[in-house]
Amino acid sequence: MSTNVQITPVALGEPDPAELGRLTPTIEQLLPAVEEFWRYRDRDDAARARPDWLARAGSELPETGGGIDAVVRDLTEVIIPNGSRIGEPGWTGFITTGPTTSAVAAWLASATAGGQRYMVHAFNHLERVALDWMAQLCGIPAAHQGVLSSGGSTANLVALGAARQWAFEQRGVDVSEHGFPAGVLGRVYASEQAHHTIQRSTGVLGMGRAGTRHVACDAQGHIDVAALREALAEDQRNGVVPVAVVGIAGTTDTGAIDPLDDLAEIAHEHTTWFHVDGAYGLIAAASEHLRPAFAAVQHADSVIVDPHKWLATGVGCAATYVRDAPLLLRAFAQGEAAYLEGAFSSDEPDAQVQFDAIGAPYMDMGVELSAPSRGVLVWAVLRELGRAGVAARVERHVGFAQHVAQRAREHPRLELLLDPELSVTCFRYAADDAVNSEILLRLRRTTRSIPTSTTVDGQLAIRPCFITPRTRLEDVDALVDQVIAIGDELTAG
Repeated sequence: MSTNVQITPVALGEPDPAELGRLTPTIEQLLPAVEEFWRYRDRDDAARARPDWLARAGSELPETGGGIDAVVRDLTEVIIPNGSRIGEPGWTGFITTGPTTSAVAAWLASATAGGQRYMVHAFNHLERVALDWMAQLCGIPAAHQGVLSSGGSTANLVALGAARQWAFEQRGVDVSEHGFPAGVLGRVYASEQAHHTIQRSTGVLGMGRAGTRHVACDAQGHIDVAALREALAEDQRNGVVPVAVVGIAGTTDTGAIDPLDDLAEIAHEHTTWFHVDGAYGLIAAASEHLRPAFAAVQHADSVIVDPHKWLATGVGCAATYVRDAPLLLRAFAQGEAAYLEGAFSSDEPDAQVQFDAIGAPYMDMGVELSAPSRGVLVWAVLRELGRAGVAARVERHVGFAQHVAQRAREHPRLELLLDPELSVTCFRYAADDAVNSEILLRLRRTTRSIPTSTTVDGQLAIRPCFITPRTRLEDVDALVDQVIAIGDELTAG
């Protein structure tokens, strides 16, 4: 059924097409609000201020638009001042942070001129450059090729999708085309400290969340190698297909680095894919002092790393590398479409205009067709810092973790629960879990120091993770001092 629609003049509130390029005045109006936000003064928290901004931010759909002036006014007066605080110097929770200046500039450039992640233009070239530079930074072999995606969840899914494809191809089955053979189980092996995106990946890939077999860890949070060998042997006796062995290059809870050399050897012995989840920790390989812990990455069949963590590109940027890149195409290609592949007329080197060639087939190397240009974010940060600058950031943050650990060792009312390997420290006030839970609550409600928590050997741990570029040593000491002060107050008398 077709419907005749009358062409109308420009809608109320809609900018005239001739005015759409006038971006400079709008950005100039936004910049003071952004600069003020980045000063991180002791303003009220967005949650407390919620009644003030909720009506303007969450009102009903307007019947007529207010124009660009209304948008800028709401952004500067309401939205930006009540934004996320994860870039603050005192934020040390989870493993996330806000973007740095170069990344924000790159986000603006990408939003303006990045377009789709195909065709022949500079932003798509930077997808390749970023992947190459980051591989060099992290010690990933040059032969590995990859794709950028939205985060570690997607990156692990892509890597384990390639692993699943490879494992079943060894048995004569194209599992992406035909599905699992009847009655056959596939399994991925990872430590109890592996990120939950591993089990979500096996769930999405048809193996079920139970398709991730969690292997016990030692007292330091590393996978138990003997227990892994036993798990593989038991499953193979029962006809289970070993899809992948996962090594964690910096666990989320404690920053522990699995014995990657041992895992590479075990995977080789069992003719099994070796995947390294380096979402958090692998950037530390930029440091010559820390790189030896990650040397076995050269033996990995797939690797992931999240630039939106330690590189501070802003959330929504991760990378998957695979030794055999065509596997990604076999695992994820959606099939050619007349409107897409059929619209191009040449290979990239022969293109006379950007619309002649589709460029690198990133849309068939993962789960996203439409995607923003993320490579420019990584490129911008590495163009700004270089390897030495990244290494200095990493070493500073690892030093912060060691500083907290030393203070915890030396103070009579603090306990160190685990020696830090990277930039995570697990410590606590020398009292029960209830006291430490209350300390965490008061920290986030009454101070600018905001760590999160985990459990180590059954005990609640205060768990700062240092990756925020703006954090200074005085912010680190303030956190420890506040833990002591609040703990003393709670236990007085």
